[in-house]
Amino acid sequence: MNDCPCACTQGFLIMNRDGGANEMSANLELKKQAVAEIIEKFKSAESVVICSFSGLTVEQVTELRKQCRENDVHYCVLKNRLVLRALKDLNINGLDQLLEGPNAFVFGEKDVTSAPKIISSFIDKNKLTSLEIKGGLMGTEAIDVQAIKNLAATPSREELLATLVGCLQSPVSGLVAVLDQIAEKKEAA
Repeated sequence: MNDCPCACTQGFLIMNRDGGANEMSANLELKKQAVAEIIEKFKSAESVVICSFSGLTVEQVTELRKQCRENDVHYCVLKNRLVLRALKDLNINGLDQLLEGPNAFVFGEKDVTSAPKIISSFIDKNKLTSLEIKGGLMGTEAIDVQAIKNLAATPSREELLATLVGCLQSPVSGLVAVLDQIAEKKEAA
């Protein structure tokens, strides 16, 4: 008779007779916790870019992660099955075909353009073929590669606000200059 208080089949702990921790149940709990964390990442993200990263060197990944951190963007590699489970729980469709092979996920939490800009500029700057944009999300909508590239070309919120302030200041400064000229003419007269 087996002295082990549990029955093992194909590397999985199926049954625990003495009431101790069950490996399969603990693994399932870890996966549930991971899915919950992934769901929170998707909920807090304004945009998500999914990339195939096969062939990147350690130095390139380190540099990309550094650029992401500097711009409040989160880069991570997640298990496709867990991401699929999270997307299912969030009722997000259209990304299933992208989740094959090794994928990196880039979460832009600050604004919609931050993640696409970081990835696109990194690919262009380093002339990479080993990092490829596959698609992504904007809010809860699946978007294709062209939409990601369009987002990357769009000015960020801060850039748009700066442009707006510049446009608003232009007429005001022009008005101030005209009023100064009128005041100078009156003083001269």
